[in-house]
Amino acid sequence: MTSFRIAPAVAAAFPDTLIALITASGLRGHEPWPHTTTALEELEQQLADGTWQPADETDPRIEAWHVAYRSFGTNPRRIRPSVDALGRRLAKKGSLPRINPAVDSYNSVSVRHGLPAGAFDLGHVTGDVDIRHADGTESFTPLGEPDTVEHPKPGEIIYADATDVLTRHWNHRDAHRTRVTEDSTHVAFVLETLHADRDGDLLKIAAEELQGLLAPHADQTAVHYLSRTQPQTTV
Repeated sequence: MTSFRIAPAVAAAFPDTLIALITASGLRGHEPWPHTTTALEELEQQLADGTWQPADETDPRIEAWHVAYRSFGTNPRRIRPSVDALGRRLAKKGSLPRINPAVDSYNSVSVRHGLPAGAFDLGHVTGDVDIRHADGTESFTPLGEPDTVEHPKPGEIIYADATDVLTRHWNHRDAHRTRVTEDSTHVAFVLETLHADRDGDLLKIAAEELQGLLAPHADQTAVHYLSRTQPQTTV
């Protein structure tokens, strides 16, 4: 079992934060996921038709993350929140990357709803996971760069387990060690908002949508929430 916790200082700085943790066990990443394929194709077709476009930095959902990034010393136009970068890529290229079914599922939900998303292979997480401010001594190996080691700046918000950093700049980039592959069988997916008063219902809809994409390809799924009033959950 793994506990996820929001540190008191993070909850105090961002009191309206709401995070959904969607867990899947017995995940089968090597079989076809037709509903995920359809979800991606529908988004891309809507973009091509001009009936939908991804949220950009003028959207309140994205703007809130830019403000948060600046508050802990990160330039959000140089190091973008994940959903911002993904939406920009989709708008420019007209398509989303195809990584693997699990990653493709959360990417489609993220960009459709304008909410940052990520995932951790719980088989490679050590101990519990804290969402906290970095003290500057931590190490981080970025996704796709197994030979690179970075050190978050003090005050930067990170996800960290007992070994090292799992996500830098709150939700900019995940770690290589806990990346989700076709072989991952026990995964925690994350969806986030900084404004539960405004976007809490949207987050819950997105979490249910993601769970719906995962459920046909998993033995068990569940949804948990983290907030200032519920700062810890075990998955």
